[in-house]
Amino acid sequence: MKSWNSVFVSSESKTRSYICSLLITMSLISGAFFIGSVWLGNHSLMLSPGIGFNVSEQYTGNVKCEVSPILSIRVDKTEDDNTQLDKCNDKCRPVGSEALPKGIVSSTSNLELYPLSGPLSDNSNSKHRAGLLAMAVGFKQKSFVKEIVNKFLAQDFDVMLFHYDGVVDEWHDMEWSDAVIHVSATNQTKWWFAKRFLHPDIVADYDYIFLWDEDLGVEYFHPERYLVIIKEEGLEISQPALDSHKSDVHHHITVRNRRSRVHRRYYRLSSSGSGRCDENSTAPPCVGWVEMMAPVFSRAAWRCAWYMIQNDLIHAWGLDKQLGYCAQGDRTVKVGVVDEEYVIHWGLPTLGGLPDNNKASSESDSNAPQLTRSRSDKINNRSGIRKRSYAEMRAFTSRWNNAVKEDECWVDPFKRN
Repeated sequence: MKSWNSVFVSSESKTRSYICSLLITMSLISGAFFIGSVWLGNHSLMLSPGIGFNVSEQYTGNVKCEVSPILSIRVDKTEDDNTQLDKCNDKCRPVGSEALPKGIVSSTSNLELYPLSGPLSDNSNSKHRAGLLAMAVGFKQKSFVKEIVNKFLAQDFDVMLFHYDGVVDEWHDMEWSDAVIHVSATNQTKWWFAKRFLHPDIVADYDYIFLWDEDLGVEYFHPERYLVIIKEEGLEISQPALDSHKSDVHHHITVRNRRSRVHRRYYRLSSSGSGRCDENSTAPPCVGWVEMMAPVFSRAAWRCAWYMIQNDLIHAWGLDKQLGYCAQGDRTVKVGVVDEEYVIHWGLPTLGGLPDNNKASSESDSNAPQLTRSRSDKINNRSGIRKRSYAEMRAFTSRWNNAVKEDECWVDPFKRN
């Protein structure tokens, strides 16, 4: 019994000693915290960026930015200063500009040309350009391009020409040559150029992007009227209708309807199954679809479409069926073909030689620009180009399907139950 009591007393002493030590340690920590708080009231605390902070991406307007901690944070005692600190930490800045004061950041651009000399102009007073015309062009189709560019420049559009044949100097005799942007890369399509030179931030100042082929007749087309129509109709993705009597028509939905201002669908009642198009159709090519020869994008629609263009799929086959996802809403409403302003599609496969039956050189149409044939035109690589185009379409379709399967967070807005 005595021995047991001796052990008990020893254990109780150790417990009391442990409690005392714990109280002393807590007192020291509290004192250090108090002293540190007073010191920080008059000093700056430098924090390494990224340590203990989550950086989140946001979008302000059209520019991708991220919310990240500022590099130097001054911790003050006053509530007002702490509120300012919180405000700065929540500020959304374009990625890469965090080290700069906000007012000096120029997050977008355009293709407006500026003089090398003379007084500086006030950018705030510069004339707003409603649209940008971008075309892939070849010297042999110079007469086509001349007519198109003349119409768009007259309406204060900016113009960018993508020279797929490497010929640039021969365009200098055009009076507007120095007023447009010339970019040259041999044997590349307009989608190759667009992916590399029409980044959404570069063209963010334009309300609309016209990404056209060169073989279009614009006798009945007026850019300013076209813009009025698509704005009033709420079209985010559109194209001018085709004159069916003179055009090379590939898809019936593009044919001009003389009795309407705009149409958004077409009807094909003779087919059954997936080939039938009627009032119940909700998917391309029956509705919500435009052809890739003359698409017109709103600023928001182009930002989306640009991301969908694949770097290596330069013919962009298959892209047309998915453009409705970029329509900023219901593709059956916001995608359409404008009938009142229409064009002629001559249908020239310019990257692979001339077609066998060229409507543009028909003697029955005196207004059609005449083409110059040369010995090199006999080398027709259309079969190889078409084979590559179909391969690209299969590749794009596969990539789309895989992306849908892999992205667990994406919800198809057009999926029917």
